[in-house]
Amino acid sequence: MPEEYRGMEEMRAGSQIPENVVLVGKKPPMNYVLAVVTQFNNGVKSVKIRARGNSISRAVDVAEIARNRFVTDAKVNTIAIDSEEISNEDGTKSKVSSIEITLAK
Repeated sequence: MPEEYRGMEEMRAGSQIPENVVLVGKKPPMNYVLAVVTQFNNGVKSVKIRARGNSISRAVDVAEIARNRFVTDAKVNTIAIDSEEISNEDGTKSKVSSIEITLAK
C-alpha cells in the first residue's frame, strides 16, 4: 500500500476496498465529503473514513463537515486509531499513524 492514499479511484482499482470506505488523502476535504454524502444517499447505513499520517486532520474535517452540514442525522459510531508499519523506497520500515472514523445513520 502506498505511503499516502492517492484517491479512491486509484486505490479501488484492483483492490479489495469495500464501497462504504472513503480513503482520505491530499485532495480538498469537500471531495471526500461528497463521497461520504453520496454513500449515504445510495442507502448505505454506515461509512468508514480512513486516513494515515498528515491526512488524519483532513479526515476529521471530512467527518465533521459531512455530519454537521449535509447528513445531520449521522452520528459518529466509532473512532479507531492505530499505527501501521510501511516499507519505504530504500527498504527501511517506519511507522505511520492511522485513523478510521465510522459514521452511521
